[in-house]
Amino acid sequence: MKMAGRGVLVVVAMLVVISSGFRVQGDGSSHKYNEREHVPLYANKVGPFHNPSETYRYYDLPFCAPENVKDKREDLGEVLNGDRLVDAPYALNFRVDKQSETLCRKKLTKEEVAQLRTAVLKDYYFQMYYDDLPFWGFLGKVERENKMDPSEYKYLLFKHIHFDVLYNNDRVIEINVQTDPNQSVDITEDREVEAEFSYSVKWKETEIPFENRMEKYSKSSSMPQHLEIHWFSIINSCVTVLLLTGFLATILMRVLKNDFIKYSHDEESVDDQEETGWKYIHGDVFRYPKHKSLFSAVLGSGTQLLALAMFIFLLALVGAFYPYNRGALFTALVVIYALTSGIAGYTATSTYLQLEGTNWVRNLLLTGCLFCGPLFLTFCFLNTVAIAYSATAALPFGTILVIVLIWTLVTSPLLVLGGIAGKNSKAEFQAPCRTTKYPREIPPLPWYRGTIPQMAMAGFLPFSAIYIELYYIFASVWGHKIYTIYSILFIVFIILIIVTAFITVALTYFQLAVEDHEWWWRSVLCGGSTGVFILGYCLYYYYARSDMSGFMQTSFFFGYMACICYGFFLMLGTVGFRASLLFVRHIYRSIKCE
Repeated sequence: MKMAGRGVLVVVAMLVVISSGFRVQGDGSSHKYNEREHVPLYANKVGPFHNPSETYRYYDLPFCAPENVKDKREDLGEVLNGDRLVDAPYALNFRVDKQSETLCRKKLTKEEVAQLRTAVLKDYYFQMYYDDLPFWGFLGKVERENKMDPSEYKYLLFKHIHFDVLYNNDRVIEINVQTDPNQSVDITEDREVEAEFSYSVKWKETEIPFENRMEKYSKSSSMPQHLEIHWFSIINSCVTVLLLTGFLATILMRVLKNDFIKYSHDEESVDDQEETGWKYIHGDVFRYPKHKSLFSAVLGSGTQLLALAMFIFLLALVGAFYPYNRGALFTALVVIYALTSGIAGYTATSTYLQLEGTNWVRNLLLTGCLFCGPLFLTFCFLNTVAIAYSATAALPFGTILVIVLIWTLVTSPLLVLGGIAGKNSKAEFQAPCRTTKYPREIPPLPWYRGTIPQMAMAGFLPFSAIYIELYYIFASVWGHKIYTIYSILFIVFIILIIVTAFITVALTYFQLAVEDHEWWWRSVLCGGSTGVFILGYCLYYYYARSDMSGFMQTSFFFGYMACICYGFFLMLGTVGFRASLLFVRHIYRSIKCE
């Protein structure tokens, strides 16, 4: 075990080196400047405003470019986020005002005019970073006033940009960009156009401290009316959930109490009475489920994803994911998922051996591929789509190689070490009742006690507790809003876990009460059914609440959201089973089983 511990330390050290190797500090890392000193300005990407995944490199469009365009070295998370920073042509030296500084004179060809006109039609925006502060602007506008026919629209390309920069002593605090529609060039027709592009800079002093300069970007999500909506949704969810769960708990406790009294009287009675209800199936309730290897792999993967979510929330609550901390969330997801793979190996193998499985190595392979497999296949397809579109979402070969190395050097060894630890734990399955040799036949049940109706009932209540908050999350992930109130999100997540556990326990009891002893898989399916509801919400959000369009954006949205919903299914399914197992053990310990 000492060697295994040393191996874990070596692997963790290698992961830190790999991940930190992608963080290269550029000029201005101290964020302090003297007058007229160069302040780093990077152009990031361009793309249609309504399609957040469809972004392209800044110089894919015929903009004015410096003589030697240099790419900024980026870390793993920035690359996964689709950031591709390059030197911008604008010279915004510290506290140097400029009036109509010529950027370049450019003769646009017919093809370039057509390319820019398409970009203006699709509401293309550009994103840049000035001293690590993001800002945005639009390329142009379409004049549609009093014109019904699209062929009569007028397309204007902005040729002048004005920068307003706020500073406090020797620090940059804020930057805003304005485009002047009066200074534009007409690109409506397919003909060569000559244009002179220019910019101006105005510096203003402010008293905002440097530590608060990122607060501007979180105001949109923390404005009073938004906070009121957030807290109202939380209170509404809490009250609804507490009322429903309290109602169910009262009924369940009363029924259980009556059952315990009834069964204790049956035991004391001289006359033999036929057992009914859930006591009748005590010899079958702990019969191991079918497909025990897959069942164990689901529990292992679900436990790992639950641990991943908890660690991510912990980092969010301590302020690790401040607005526009480029790629921090993606880096954390990759690193923490790799480091928690040992949890999946340990849980899956120990559960599999408790269920008297014989081939734990194959079970370990299944656990490693259960979530990563579909995610990898989805990534391969979507990365191919991004390459075909020449979008920044396409990961370069070096980044793919780093992810493969992390999976090979960290995820897989930790999974194996967890599996070995689970094998050596030699824990036995704790069953209060002996299992009979032959299973009882399950009596015919009405349709609403089938798996699909039960899943629908189980998923509705947890989904109703989170659906209001889902909109804000989707608007952040698949839009341009910023989500910063992680405390509210954490409360919602805890409510989701509690409600999922309780509703699964209730349905498990009702299933056992009608003498249906095949509750193992049913508890997983009912617990994870909220993931199916979230996938349904994805369809609603895409077609009713968003303006996303195009094959690339559609495939990215549904591809990655399907993986996320699948992850929720595994995680909540594990929660549902664990809660049901505790409940079933408790009630069968409370009675005497022959």
